[in-house]
Amino acid sequence: MTHALRVAAWQYPVEQLASWDAWLAKLDAGFTEAAARGARLCVVPEYAAMELTSLTGGDDLAAQLDALQPVLPGYLDAYARLARRHDLAIVAGSFPERLASGEVRNRLRVHAAGGAVTIEKLQMTRFERERWGIAPGAGQAVVDLGGFRLGVAICYDAEFPLVVRRLVAAGADVIAVPSCTDTAAGYQRVRVACQARALENQCYVVQAPLVGVAPWSIAVDENVGSAGVFAPPDRGFPDDGVIALGPYSEPGWLVADLDLDAIARVRTDGQVLGHRDWARPGHLAGDVTLVKPA
Repeated sequence: MTHALRVAAWQYPVEQLASWDAWLAKLDAGFTEAAARGARLCVVPEYAAMELTSLTGGDDLAAQLDALQPVLPGYLDAYARLARRHDLAIVAGSFPERLASGEVRNRLRVHAAGGAVTIEKLQMTRFERERWGIAPGAGQAVVDLGGFRLGVAICYDAEFPLVVRRLVAAGADVIAVPSCTDTAAGYQRVRVACQARALENQCYVVQAPLVGVAPWSIAVDENVGSAGVFAPPDRGFPDDGVIALGPYSEPGWLVADLDLDAIARVRTDGQVLGHRDWARPGHLAGDVTLVKPA
């Protein structure tokens, strides 16, 4: 019997919310739909929490960040309840959390029926570092979700091969990449990175982008992209490695089936053996020297 996993990536629309209850209803409707379509893993984009600033207020980025902090417990509880209700694994939208030290980190939770695991973004973009003051996280985790193991690389993290390589080396079969990009070029950078990581590690990568406009927010004023599910372009997979791709910048779920047995097969009998060959020394062939032709 095929070892299959149905995943759903939410092209999540950032919107002006009428109330907290309206946000709860939006989440409930979304995950009810995903569950009805048979999903077991749902991925929500990076900084999806920022639409709540339409309720919490704040005139500038710092004030919006301050005003957002009190809603964190309710935010986490909402996702936890929906994961339990629908028996889903949910990579929740990330939230800029202020720690007791005063430092702010871009964090998300992977929620499942049995509890949650915290994931932090490791590499900050220029906007996060220079204008927002978001600090890099520390450490990584692979989440055992029963039948498959999940790693998460938050947006820009996916552009660094060793971030994902560590997750796959620790046992991840599937990498979730929640993203938030405000230009087509930014979206393409993350998409190309997702496809490269799938190729290098012979794994699945699931990207979920924030979409829509939020004129009240400096952080997520414009958001573009397509959800994507990617695999290594090798035996048993599409020639371009694209399992599924959503319509550009339109709200909705992208649902796809992953054959986890196919990942195991390609790692042992692919046209190339990238997953295994990271351990071989050929790509680390001594020091690099700068030379001029004689």
